[in-house]
Amino acid sequence: MGVTKTQIFDQRQNELAQFFKILGHPARIAILQYISKQNSCICNDLVEEIGLAQATISQHLKELKSIGLLKGEIEGKSMCYCIDLDRWNELQASLNSFFNTTKHNCC
Repeated sequence: MGVTKTQIFDQRQNELAQFFKILGHPARIAILQYISKQNSCICNDLVEEIGLAQATISQHLKELKSIGLLKGEIEGKSMCYCIDLDRWNELQASLNSFFNTTKHNCC
């Protein structure tokens, strides 16, 4: 979809579309699942856990961070990530609203 096409949709529609687009890769789902199960921010163990190259993991982290799902802090030479719970709850509320207002009137 071209940049100008998004103008015909409202902010909520564009935000949900971007959210689904970012989450449309299984590696990003795996990354979120792994991070969400940790007791603290994670720094270096994603490459070993997910099994992808560092550059690939970094690109996926960048995409997840672009929609605000992750927060990152620099600790020494490493970037450490954790779930941004405020944004997570905000997106969860948007998804719940979307699914709860959809009528089930199809065969």
